This record gives sequence, C-alpha cells and structure tokens, in this order.
Amino acid sequence: MSVRTNNIYGKIVVSDKTIEKFIANVAMDCYGIVEFSSNGFIDSVISLLFVNSTKGVKVHSFGDRIFIDLAVIVKYGVSIKAVVEALKESVKYKVERFTGMIVDTINVKVTGVKS
Repeated sequence: MSVRTNNIYGKIVVSDKTIEKFIANVAMDCYGIVEFSSNGFIDSVISLLFVNSTKGVKVHSFGDRIFIDLAVIVKYGVSIKAVVEALKESVKYKVERFTGMIVDTINVKVTGVKS
C-alpha cells in the first residue's frame, strides 16, 4: 500500500516502505532506543537472509491514515514508559510533517533491554 494525496501541483504518493525507512531513522535518534527487533519468527528468518533496514517497523496505510507498529530494544536503566512516550511523540510528529497525513496509531512493543 501507499499513502496518496493531491494538491494544486499534482498527486503525491509515498510508499509504506519509504515511511518505514524514515521511521527507522527517526526512532534511532530517540534517547533510550538501542535497536529494533524482529516481530516474530518469520521476520527473524527474513532478517537473517536479507539485509533489512526496517526490521521491527511495520507501516499500514488506509486512505489518509497511517498505522505504525514498532518492536524495539531499550537501553538498560532508563524509564521504559518515558522512552516509549517520547518515541511515539517524535515519530507521530515527524511522520505527519514528512507525509502530510494523519498518524492514527503507534503501537510499540518493547522486546528487551540492552546495556
């Protein structure tokens, strides 16, 4: 899928993969996020076989709404709640500015901690 919109200059189409790569860069800038993790067994196998820069990031779009699922590993010793809230705020703000669309939901799954 992809996010589509129109303006006075023409059509704008942003693919979900492009948004996933953008989110991966944004999230790694957030304090307390160490890395992304695979969402499941199939994602783990795919990441072993292929270089996947968007491991742990899934984007689904429907109309002008964007739904985001993240699987992350956080830094040991930080407040998980504070890190996740900051991550969600940062991703929502930057993706909405980047695409001009509305981020409907951001689900964050913390799969581990790492020092």
